[in-house]
This record gives sequence, structure tokens and C-alpha cells, in this order.
Amino acid sequence: MRKRTKRSRKLKTFLLFGLVLTLVLIFLVSTVGRQEFSTSHKLALELVGSLQSGVTRVTSMVRGGWGGYVALWGVREENLRLHSELQRLQADLVKYREAMANNIRLEKLLNLKKTLAAPFLTAQIVGRDPSQWFNTVIINQGTSDGVQMGMPVVSGEGVVGQVRNASPHYAKILLANDPNSAIDVLLQESRVQGIVKGNGKGFDLQYVLKNNEVKEGETVLTSGMGGVFPKGLALGTVSKVVRNRRGMFQQIEVAPAVNFEQLEYLVIILQEKSLTEEE
Repeated sequence: MRKRTKRSRKLKTFLLFGLVLTLVLIFLVSTVGRQEFSTSHKLALELVGSLQSGVTRVTSMVRGGWGGYVALWGVREENLRLHSELQRLQADLVKYREAMANNIRLEKLLNLKKTLAAPFLTAQIVGRDPSQWFNTVIINQGTSDGVQMGMPVVSGEGVVGQVRNASPHYAKILLANDPNSAIDVLLQESRVQGIVKGNGKGFDLQYVLKNNEVKEGETVLTSGMGGVFPKGLALGTVSKVVRNRRGMFQQIEVAPAVNFEQLEYLVIILQEKSLTEEE
């Protein structure tokens, strides 16, 4: 009963407000054409104008809010589209850069192959030895492809190492920077000869007498001695030279030409010679 009473009161109030507004409008219409408004006319006009102004403001706010909502929804859709397009372009850019880098690596291998007189085989690295005892990698070519233990391995940058052992479809490569590796070398400018041994990260050039002039920055090449590596392959550059008062030989460090952490494709020279010194 109380709810019905409240509803009836609201309805009566609304009807009364509507009646008053109607009478005011009739009053205004009836006075159209008069030159002057009385005080009552002015009050009525002020009331109606205020009501219409309020209705207009509310209507404008609703329309503006709805328009803004629709505009924001359109902006959101556009942002989603642009974000998706940006992700696609970034993925394409990554693929393009990788293709360019791969082409550069393959081009270096192709140029290397042109300089090799011996038969060779291209392989890809598929794994690395997780142990800290040996610096080795695993390639996807094995004895069924002609790979045999002791064969030298190179890349487009220079000497990589030697085949340590092989199975029918895979082979393990002992990298040249491993402490068990030793290579006969020749300095390009001074023509000084020595032996490069791995030290885990780079190389040490050993058995170079103090009276030989060795400069930092000199290129270190394979000498071809022993018939393991072809003569003239890059091994690195002299990075440090120390002449101690004691001893017969200089202490020389060599920075590798090959980045052993970024190797991907290798070339196996198909000849049976050993690089590793077994003790």
C-alpha cells in the first residue's frame, strides 16, 4: 500500500507540473503579437527558457558523451589494428635481418670453397659440449658422409678445429682454442714461424725466439707444415707481445679470427691428417 501511495503522489506531482507548464505555454502563445510583455509574461518566459536551456544542455551532454564513446571505441579499434600491424612488421624485420646474416655467412663459405684445392664437405652445428673439459661442437655430418677423425675444419673467417671422433651421421669437432689443440703457423709480415696452442678463449703463440721482431696486429696464418691445414688460412691476429728477461722465447697472445661462440656452418676438408696432439 505504501509503495502505491508513493507512486500515486509522484504521478500527481508530475501531472501538476505538466499542467502548469501547459498553462504557461498557452499564456505565452496567447500573447504573441503584443509589443510589450507584462511582468507575469516575463516571469513565464524566464521559467520556460530556463527549462528549455536545461533540457538542451542535458541533451548536448548525452549526445557529446555518446559521440565521445563512439570516437574512443573507434580509436581503440585503430590502435589494435596498428599494434597488430607493428608486430607483423617487426617479425618480418627479424626474418629479413636473419636472412641477410645467413646470406653473409653462406657467401663467406662460398668464397672459402673457391680457394680450397682439396675436396670438402659443408656441415651445420647442431650441439655443443656442455662440459668444461673440452671446447667441442657437434655437426650433422658423419662417417656415412665421408667425415673421418683427424680432418681439419674451417669457416669463412678462418680455422675452426679438427674432427675428434665421428659416428655414421654426426661428428664431434675439437675447436682450435681448446688447450689440446696445436697448429703450425706463420706470421704474414715478419714471416716468423711458431706453434699456436689454444688457451680456452684464444691462442698462445709459442716457440718464437726473442730476437724475432713480432708486432701487435700482425696476421697469423696456417703455415701448411705437416700437411694438416692448407697454407694461408687465417687463424687470428697478434694481440699482445711480451719479452721477458728470462727464457729464450717471447710470450705472444693471438686473438682468434673466428668467433667460436657464434659458429653455425663449417667446412670439413676431406683429408686424413691429425691436428690434436695426443700425449
